[in-house]
Amino acid sequence: MNRVAKALNIKYPIVQGPLAWLTDAKLVAAVANAGGIGNLGPAAGQNERVADPDPVVQHAATVERMRQQVRRVKELTTGPFAVNIIPENGGNDGHTRPLIQMMIEENVPAVVYTGSEVYPEIFKLLKDHNIKIIYRALNPTAANARAAEKNGSDVIVATGFDEGGTLPAKVVGTFSIVRMIVDAVDHTPVLATGGITDRRSVKAAMALGAESVFCGSLFIASKENRAAGKVKRAIVDSSADDLLLFRTMPAYYRSLPGPFANHLQELSDQGTSREKSGEEMGGLYGLKLGMVDGDWDHGYVSLGTGITSIHRIRPVQEIITDLFTDE
Repeated sequence: MNRVAKALNIKYPIVQGPLAWLTDAKLVAAVANAGGIGNLGPAAGQNERVADPDPVVQHAATVERMRQQVRRVKELTTGPFAVNIIPENGGNDGHTRPLIQMMIEENVPAVVYTGSEVYPEIFKLLKDHNIKIIYRALNPTAANARAAEKNGSDVIVATGFDEGGTLPAKVVGTFSIVRMIVDAVDHTPVLATGGITDRRSVKAAMALGAESVFCGSLFIASKENRAAGKVKRAIVDSSADDLLLFRTMPAYYRSLPGPFANHLQELSDQGTSREKSGEEMGGLYGLKLGMVDGDWDHGYVSLGTGITSIHRIRPVQEIITDLFTDE
């Protein structure tokens, strides 16, 4: 049996990426019911920003919204799923520990730990409560992969520059990163992410030593995803040739063209600082405007280079079965 599938108790070795605003209980449950492991992203099921100026109130609201999403997932599936965390400052950032406490209370089976820094205390807290750890460094290195293995990560994600969303600071392609991370660890299975959207890319990743894949853009074009219809149609009608690449915080982003994305590209071409571009971009809320609301005048459409191989809007079940079934 595939080691990732065994470790995460799933049929197919595939993990759905967090996708920020583009996840909700419906998508996550669909992935679980199709045999993979779904993942509730940072703004899962959320429709508006939490406007309260008190960060404690904001964090509490975020945790309770996530709790409701977790409970809804459990109503829709009996399969395993994950919640995404992004620990900072040793996990003492106001939201990581309350979120983990909620996961403990609600018996969430797995976590996607997103962040280059490995905090042993956070790993131990998760392991002590039998929460499976899917570790994904924003900037993957041999060193942080080994640190994750040392502290008990169940699987490690090798993230290449081909991905969508927040891109790594170093421009290193997925297949180069996969080889490096596979060779860096001794016994922990590795997942490949970045440009994985069809059976050929899955096989290629596994030929390089990955034992699973971690997919984001592929699931945006699913029937169950909450992305606007115009975004899904644009994915099907576009290829990697159409994507813009611009400098912003923390490093780079990609987007399909549109009035706002074109503006961000112009800022980057003009040498505008990453900090200034980041302010203009509006962070992940710009993704919500562009991809959930379909407002390309004020938001962007972040995707990975693998969209070239996405030709139809399909149910999650069909997407996953097709990735792992030989003709």
